[in-house]
Amino acid sequence: MPVFLDSRDGDFDARFRSLLEMKREDTPEVDDVVAGIIADVRARGDEAVIALTERFDRLALTPETMAFSADEIAQAIEKVPAAERRALELAAERIRAYHVRQRPTDAQWTDPEGATLGWRWTPVDAAGLYVPGGLASYPSSVLMNAIPAQVAGVKRLVICAPTPDGRANPLVLLAAHLSGVDTIYRIGGAQAVAAMAYGTATISAGGHDHRAGQCLCGGCQAACLWPCRHRHDRGAIGNPCHRGW
Repeated sequence: MPVFLDSRDGDFDARFRSLLEMKREDTPEVDDVVAGIIADVRARGDEAVIALTERFDRLALTPETMAFSADEIAQAIEKVPAAERRALELAAERIRAYHVRQRPTDAQWTDPEGATLGWRWTPVDAAGLYVPGGLASYPSSVLMNAIPAQVAGVKRLVICAPTPDGRANPLVLLAAHLSGVDTIYRIGGAQAVAAMAYGTATISAGGHDHRAGQCLCGGCQAACLWPCRHRHDRGAIGNPCHRGW
């Protein structure tokens, strides 16, 4: 349930502190649910993703309709008001300009003993991006994840964004378009992240081998808890919510 706080209330400081101290990503009950979802997706692939999407998002899909078509994306983008489109375009431009400057450079030299030394930066081959879309949608999550990956040279980017009851946010689709991402799956939750990582017949694995891909995630508790389990299972390090594992 949403929590509403008003800074004018006498107990605001205490309630706000309590909210910040909540351990929302360390709930045994949720961990058990996520473990079951991961196992189901690994065992049944598309069938599990479709069943879980119908259960949690009340949306019936087939392997052919998991991803938005090019026409669906174009039609949704047309619904975005001009002012909001300009805002997203400006944000995309600024984010890209920032990360271009941040991009590291390779170096190589020969030391006095004749040894060739140096380093080389290379992007991962693929990245799966998770964009929240349940209680709220965040087109900023698309821009802030996809554009840095694109600037870094990641060759294949896909997005998973839940569409409860079939409702998609045109701003999310526009942000994907501005970020150069054409493959957008209308699925969410831990099942979406697991599908991107392990792969199904329809969804190619992006982070199955953590040396070749990442899943950059932001969103619900179940979706954020999944990488922690995957990290222990696959030997990866870090947290996708913080750009790298």
